[in-house]
Amino acid sequence: IKSSMQLVSVIVPYHRKIKFIKKTINSIKNQTYKNLEIIIIYDDEDYSDLKYIKKIKRSDSRIKLILNKNILGAGESRNLGIKKARGKYIAFLDADDLWKKNKIQSQLLYMHKNKFDVCHTTYEIFRKNNKKRKLMIARTFKNYQQLLPSCDIGLSTIILKKNIIKKNCKFSRL
Repeated sequence: IKSSMQLVSVIVPYHRKIKFIKKTINSIKNQTYKNLEIIIIYDDEDYSDLKYIKKIKRSDSRIKLILNKNILGAGESRNLGIKKARGKYIAFLDADDLWKKNKIQSQLLYMHKNKFDVCHTTYEIFRKNNKKRKLMIARTFKNYQQLLPSCDIGLSTIILKKNIIKKNCKFSRL
């Protein structure tokens, strides 16, 4: 499959998630699909976590670190990550979320087989005590209007082709 050789850029905004970030990054590093660039956007005026994040960065040459001069919030941090991304595909992972190790490979195969430009997956929401709280089942949408009444798509489950993102299509400042 041609898409199996394509670079996937994984965008991870970081703001005070030091308890989770190592597991989060490991869940990217441990993917069965290896052609990745990992873009961490450090979005915190408090630099106390930065030394730890730099240590994580040194653990894998695929990790790039961007430091926001001012707090931008997760949305605008993601926009910056998209701008810096070199991959044909973009995936998002929040700094306190985890992926199963075959996530990217499975999605790319599914997208290629079905000629999709965007794909999302089923996901689980956990409570603090690691007890499963809710299973959110992925479903097929024929058009964006079907998403408007209720959007249960988890951002950390999405992969999309970078070329479908237009200049005026951005994450809002949240």
